[in-house]
Amino acid sequence: MFINKKLNKLYHQSRVIMFDSSSKFIILSDCHRGQGNHSDNFLPNQNIFYAALDYYYHNNYTYIEIGDGDELWENRNIDDIIQAHTDAFQLMSKFYYSNRLYMLYGNHDMVKRNKKFCNNSFCNYYNKTDDYKVPLFPEISVYESLLLKNKQSSIEIFLIHGHQGDLLNDTLWLVGRWLVRYIWQPIEQIGFTAPANGARTYKSKNKIEEALSQYANSANTILIAGHTHRPAFSPPGEALYFNDGSCVHPSCITGIEICNDEISLIKWSVKPNNHNILFITKDILEGPINLNLYF
Repeated sequence: MFINKKLNKLYHQSRVIMFDSSSKFIILSDCHRGQGNHSDNFLPNQNIFYAALDYYYHNNYTYIEIGDGDELWENRNIDDIIQAHTDAFQLMSKFYYSNRLYMLYGNHDMVKRNKKFCNNSFCNYYNKTDDYKVPLFPEISVYESLLLKNKQSSIEIFLIHGHQGDLLNDTLWLVGRWLVRYIWQPIEQIGFTAPANGARTYKSKNKIEEALSQYANSANTILIAGHTHRPAFSPPGEALYFNDGSCVHPSCITGIEICNDEISLIKWSVKPNNHNILFITKDILEGPINLNLYF
């Protein structure tokens, strides 16, 4: 099967990150940060994203963004995206300078695999208010996959975006970008909801998730992906496939936490308290479950 062959190759080429019981990771994907216009699907959740990331920064988590962080199918210029979401990028930069930021590319930001693009785009950004350039992620490397390995056990966690092996979103991604940029984006601009992700239909999502789940079980490796925008959390003994969901759900973002050798599916959203004051809060949707129970 083509996808298994591709994922096996990625697995053996992945950058390895060692972790132990004291390590803490927050894994998010599919932010689809845009230019702050009508077609910017990230815009409604930008404050939720910032509040969540601020919490993780101050609680010593490592932030891993596993693809489609920026919407570079609809938008040509990353500078416009950074200007529209400067607060988020400044916070991500704090993770980077603390050696706690890793980024993967997905189909919608595939251009990040080009080191020259990253050097030109993420070295710094222009601060219009103070009229000077501010360092952002100089010399950052954006990967297709990562492999987390536990120092004290044989536990491995394979991180990918999840578009791998999909004809339109992987091999023919330039065609997919053209369709989104010149067909779907103009439709979205006039008020229709365009399928920004090639995996919007249930049939397509099920096909992708089944293939990823089968690979994880055959490789006996926990696999965490995004791409489908559909959160998934497998109980021990059933499967090894997880999905962090996305940051463009209506009124919430979802992600995967790994802390104290435990894994959880979490949601951040806006809720009213007892005095009807809105606040941003975290809910645990699944878990926490000890990683050792999966093996």
